[in-house]
Amino acid sequence: MREYRRLLSLIALSLPLTALAVPVSESDSGAAYGSYPVTNTDVGGAYAGGGATAPSSAQGMLFMQLQQMQQEIAQLRGLLEEQQNQIQRMQQEGLERYQDLDRRLSGGAAAAPSSDQNSSSGAQGTATSATQSASAAAGDPEKEKLFYDAAFDLIKAKDFDKASQAFAAFLRRYPNSQYAGNAQYWLGEVTLANGDLQGAAQAFAKVSETYPQHGKVPDALYKLADVEMRLGNREKAQGIFRQVIAQYPNSSAAQLSQRQLNR
Repeated sequence: MREYRRLLSLIALSLPLTALAVPVSESDSGAAYGSYPVTNTDVGGAYAGGGATAPSSAQGMLFMQLQQMQQEIAQLRGLLEEQQNQIQRMQQEGLERYQDLDRRLSGGAAAAPSSDQNSSSGAQGTATSATQSASAAAGDPEKEKLFYDAAFDLIKAKDFDKASQAFAAFLRRYPNSQYAGNAQYWLGEVTLANGDLQGAAQAFAKVSETYPQHGKVPDALYKLADVEMRLGNREKAQGIFRQVIAQYPNSSAAQLSQRQLNR
């Protein structure tokens, strides 16, 4: 009986040792790391892949940023060129206006009458004295001529701002003067020289409206059409050119109008 108990004790003590002695299979060891065993190749590939991906992404971002900058630079260049072209056009138009005005002052197609060519010197001082004299003796032909010549001297001095003021003042004081039609026409010229297209169009149009029998009407209509063309009113301008040709066929304004239509 004692030997039987001793045998059971030995068997009980031997069981844990037997369990610990059970070998662990390869599949079990792999499960500890996941579905597939981790190898040196896999670990090295992870580092290698990570190292290759980072530089490739950075280069791609730099390339995209470079392309975006190039596009922005191209757009800025386009805007700059457009602005330069606009400035050149404005400068050219201004130069043409001054040249046209100089040609008219020197006896061109729309030259002023003899009173315009024989104006006195000392434009500013004469204009001041003429204004004072005109207020004292309105309707006096000599005073009218003095005031008108003083305003015209300001054109020859290329002081277009003061010339515009002088002609406007003359027309307010002497609306029925023999020089009023000329004054209205030259008011349009100096307004155009100052770059005010809308104001110039109104001044030129008023020549034919207020002084329909005046000799400046053909020239005023031609200049009105020219201004309308600059304003983009092409059909309106062409209609006025045809009007000049039909109503004043022998005038220099008609010849200029025909050239414009032939373009």
